[in-house]
Amino acid sequence: MMLLRRAASAAALLATVLPVTLASPAHADGSAPACRAPASVPLEAEQARLTDPRTTALIERAGFGDFVRRFPAALCTSRTAAEAERLLDSWGQALWQAAVRRAQGQRPGGDLAPGDDRPLYWARLSMTAALARWQPAFAVDRAALRTRFEDASRGLADNAFRAAPGVRRVFISGFDPFGLDAEIRRANPSGSAALQLNGRQVTLADGSRAEIRAVVLPVRYADFDSGVVERAFTPRLAAGAAPADVITTVSQGYPGIFTLEDWAGRARSADPYPDNARALSGGTREHPVTAPGLGPGPEFIRTTLPADAVTAAVQAPYPVLLNSDVTEIPAGGTAPVDRTDGPTPGSRAVAGGGGGYLSNEVAYRSNRLRAELAPQLPGGHLHTPVLTGLPADPQLLTGPEFERNESAITAEVRAVLEHAAVRR
Repeated sequence: MMLLRRAASAAALLATVLPVTLASPAHADGSAPACRAPASVPLEAEQARLTDPRTTALIERAGFGDFVRRFPAALCTSRTAAEAERLLDSWGQALWQAAVRRAQGQRPGGDLAPGDDRPLYWARLSMTAALARWQPAFAVDRAALRTRFEDASRGLADNAFRAAPGVRRVFISGFDPFGLDAEIRRANPSGSAALQLNGRQVTLADGSRAEIRAVVLPVRYADFDSGVVERAFTPRLAAGAAPADVITTVSQGYPGIFTLEDWAGRARSADPYPDNARALSGGTREHPVTAPGLGPGPEFIRTTLPADAVTAAVQAPYPVLLNSDVTEIPAGGTAPVDRTDGPTPGSRAVAGGGGGYLSNEVAYRSNRLRAELAPQLPGGHLHTPVLTGLPADPQLLTGPEFERNESAITAEVRAVLEHAAVRR
């Protein structure tokens, strides 16, 4: 029965299904679990940060430790590749739902602030490390299994709008924490906002209602190359049951301000700044590159969000500005030029308002799809302020200022959406 109806609702999986599953690792027919001794598998660069004990503390202090501890034994209950697929779907959905419920104050556990996005990130990463070490007695496509788990634990699966009559549908994406080699305690307010707003109904500025659905995307070039943005946004833009009415990608941007990005560029140009896997894009300011896997589209795509209405209405506690900056190589030129008033005809994109990193690319990819599949929809990109306030003591994982700032940013993201999603 679809693995107990996808594990008896993923949101309740930890409290109900997991203890039953793990209490009986042998199968009913008496056969042994399909698992050998863990292999000595080198950790990926991103997973290697798990050796820092502060990452474990973030998991435990959110009440997510059981996910990490019980996951290896659960893998060993799979007897076939198909069972493994279903198990990874259900555990990924359970982790996502637990993070959403915790962020929204519906799941007690630990002493971290409910909206903290870091426990989901580190728990997911710990579970992918366990998946890498798993040695089943049958053939599996390990990369495909990891993609299934990642997608489910990021909100890409079983996270549809409710299709309530008269309720607008707003779809957003946030990001994982990044820049962790410089500061492993970093959070990402866009990921926190996604968790706190997913599934919420809100009242828009005109008094109508809207439902928000959200995903949290990885900060890894390889995942973008393999289509994670398209997997996230295509179902919400294609014709069918309950598509989105408005989309916006969200990421962490500049200190002290929100910016609505006027233009997204087609290029990558952020090197030598790496992604979370310490990978580079291959593109620089002087030599931008086009990201793999992009469908046809212009060098720059302009936002269709109602920037004037948003910037006129939402200005506290952080200013909200329209950012029309781009970097281009003008038609016939070879050197990059910074502009404050958008691109010129025939130019080559170097960077949009969101730079040449994955913040810009998620805006370009999602809005290229929007222009192709649902051109009438408003869509764009919102940069949040940089989340500040971590205590000076590197062993302290949180503090009052950090938590206040995180809550304030999410509240203002919601306010921006409440004005951006009004029917016009």
